[in-house]
Amino acid sequence: MIEINLVPDVKQELIKAQRVRATVVSFSILIGFIAAAIVTLLAIYAFGIQTVRGVVADDAIDKGGKQLASVEDLSKTLTIQNQLTKISGQHDDKKIDSRIFDLLLAVIPPSPNDVQISNLTIDAAAGTIEMEGQASNSYAAVEVFRKTIEGAKVKYDGTDGSQEVILASNVSTGDTSYGEDSTGAKVLRFTLTFTYASELFSPASKNAQVVISTNGNATDSYLGVPKSIFVDRAVDIQGGN
Repeated sequence: MIEINLVPDVKQELIKAQRVRATVVSFSILIGFIAAAIVTLLAIYAFGIQTVRGVVADDAIDKGGKQLASVEDLSKTLTIQNQLTKISGQHDDKKIDSRIFDLLLAVIPPSPNDVQISNLTIDAAAGTIEMEGQASNSYAAVEVFRKTIEGAKVKYDGTDGSQEVILASNVSTGDTSYGEDSTGAKVLRFTLTFTYASELFSPASKNAQVVISTNGNATDSYLGVPKSIFVDRAVDIQGGN
């Protein structure tokens, strides 16, 4: 079978171009409809659904506000506001730990029984103080240091005027051993712990200070002698045989 193409090449190219143009126009129209639909949906969501949701949310807020307003003692219920009202009280209750420096200045004995503190721990929960230190005058200096703490008192201004309490109780020394300091000198290393009076760090104790009291005798010889040696003279038995 023989086919004879009677359509010139130029005509064929024109037909192809018309088909391509028709396809592009069709796709453009379709894309235009899709874009218009999307814009319409967005407009409906933005101006319709969002508006309705805003009205519903505002109504819920108004109802919630009225419910909260009807709650008794609302200021105590709201956590943040309640905490803000407690800040001042918490500030008044915080401990004044900086007084530990006044304590050290008062209780560390003078030369030759001076001691050096290498570590100090305040346990607020247990109410104790632990000191790790060293003394060049061996056990004599540690004993003087311990007795000085036992004889110390906390003097302060309270609600009833000037008052004073014993600084420490349960004073004990332990973990003693000899060593060398940074200069190579022989020193006695020790650990001393005691329970301190709560008035020491209390903010209610105004003008608090640590004072040393050894019943009028602060000599090293007295501080180095056990207090159990000295007692009051026994009295005579009356009417005995």
